[in-house]
Amino acid sequence: MTAAAKKKRVAVLRGGWSAERKVSLSTGRGCADALRQSGYDVVEIDPPRDPATFATLLLPRPDAVFNALHGRGGEDGHIQAMLNLLGIPYTHSGLLASAVAMDKPMAKALFAAAGLPVVEGRVASREEILAGTVMDAPYVVKPANEGSSVGVIIVREGENRSIAANEIKDTMLVERFIPGRELTVAVMGDRALGVIEIVARGTWYDYEAKYAAGGSSHICPAELPPAIYAEAERIAVAAHQALGCRGVSRADFRYDDTVETPGRLYLLEVNTQPGMTPTSLVPDAAKAAGISYAELCAWMVECAACDA
Repeated sequence: MTAAAKKKRVAVLRGGWSAERKVSLSTGRGCADALRQSGYDVVEIDPPRDPATFATLLLPRPDAVFNALHGRGGEDGHIQAMLNLLGIPYTHSGLLASAVAMDKPMAKALFAAAGLPVVEGRVASREEILAGTVMDAPYVVKPANEGSSVGVIIVREGENRSIAANEIKDTMLVERFIPGRELTVAVMGDRALGVIEIVARGTWYDYEAKYAAGGSSHICPAELPPAIYAEAERIAVAAHQALGCRGVSRADFRYDDTVETPGRLYLLEVNTQPGMTPTSLVPDAAKAAGISYAELCAWMVECAACDA
């Protein structure tokens, strides 16, 4: 327990109003407990939509905010903008990186411009998706600005499945389905914390697989050809930097080794506010790198900042 930690008052934001509220409550609870164990003075806040009310909840003013929010409002630049205006340092990425990462089509364009391997796809209208004319199956339909696999639909080849009208928003991102294995790489500052392979209990890594106990298993470190392992780490750091992220992020990949050896990596997305629940990936990656959960949370607080 350091003297600096004893003096710092940290406001942990948890809950919020997005579709990922439940996950955020779990993440925030764990982070708040870990920070208390490290000697920080911690207050937990469930932020409302109203900016003025939110500002009053931040009194007395904390030394830093630990942003444990997920989804809209919490990781899309909304909270980041308010904290910038208030001049309160916060964990994770700033306004621009958060907003761009949450906008999947924009983030993909940025990754492609940086020479990173992305999946073929495009934004399609509701009418195109319901008509099944965007691309041949198999393909994936996903919201352009949600996380935690919320609203993701997989249409498989030969599957007798009609997408229901209530499953589709006005526009969504449609991508070619990549067979193979699910990988992820946590980035802490400017270094990768190793590669994890995710093996889902069901047919794919959906919301339940991510957050239900026993929904998936994590192979850490992933058993991969050395060149692929190193390339996944390189791409994760490059994607973190391309977005202008800070603190901790997590890059998600598909690794197609079904046809040729050593196979090919595809960068799916970067999560600027990765989960920190008991079943989350970043704590597993940190542990494998010799960093405890409490140490990880404290590091994030000590690196808290506002946009310049």
